[in-house]
Amino acid sequence: MTKEAIIKRNNVTIHGTGSKVMMLAHGFGCDQRMWRFVLPALSERYTLVLFDYVGSGNSDLSSFSVDKYADLNGYAQDAVDIIDAFELKDVTFVGHSVSSMIGLIASIASPGAIAELIMVCPSPCFLNDLPEYEGGFNRSDLEELLSLMDKNYIGWANYLAPLVMGANSSEALIGELSGSFCSTDPVVAKAFAKATFFSDHRSLLPQCSARTLILQSASDSLASVHIGEYIHQHVPDSELKIIEAEGHCLHMTDPEVAARSVIDFAG
Repeated sequence: MTKEAIIKRNNVTIHGTGSKVMMLAHGFGCDQRMWRFVLPALSERYTLVLFDYVGSGNSDLSSFSVDKYADLNGYAQDAVDIIDAFELKDVTFVGHSVSSMIGLIASIASPGAIAELIMVCPSPCFLNDLPEYEGGFNRSDLEELLSLMDKNYIGWANYLAPLVMGANSSEALIGELSGSFCSTDPVVAKAFAKATFFSDHRSLLPQCSARTLILQSASDSLASVHIGEYIHQHVPDSELKIIEAEGHCLHMTDPEVAARSVIDFAG
């Protein structure tokens, strides 16, 4: 694909003029607008590359393929395509939630391009695999959640949004996330949901060669602190920072703390 085609496909936008390049990758059901709260602080120091995954935000929906995006490798390939198109080196990849694992996959596929990973509320596997690993959800719970998408898509969005954002978050932020879920094509949303919630990337953690920061909320219904600790134990060059906050979207609920943590790590 040409650079222009990749820019259109993923709605790539560039902000800031710093010498260090930072990619900001949104989570499931979101788009690049969710980074707007940390954008002012980060754009003062870095060149920021923002994008929308295919099917999200203002991406090119016609580029969506159920086969390609059946697992996270398809999303990771898009991130690598953007890096290659702009000839980026030593990138700091900031991934929210599932994008933490997408960034991990991309960093293994393109080791010279991604030097640092910042994982915001990550989870390598949402499924319980007891007694070795507690991901937080039984398969039946997640299958029921996906079934709700088919039966009552708006009801699904209204149920999931406060769970993700944090029940005590502002109604405006919860409403924005619910609206973002609802604005995503249901076929795309279900494919991304399956790729997100039924994947298991624990085996990739030891392969990570990028210097890594794990930012975890003290209270997160989707990724509890022990999951951050698990990632820290298995990613060789990593540090874990637990932020006294609620919810799965630190860059939206606690943007000043999130931005400062990113800057302190990336320099």
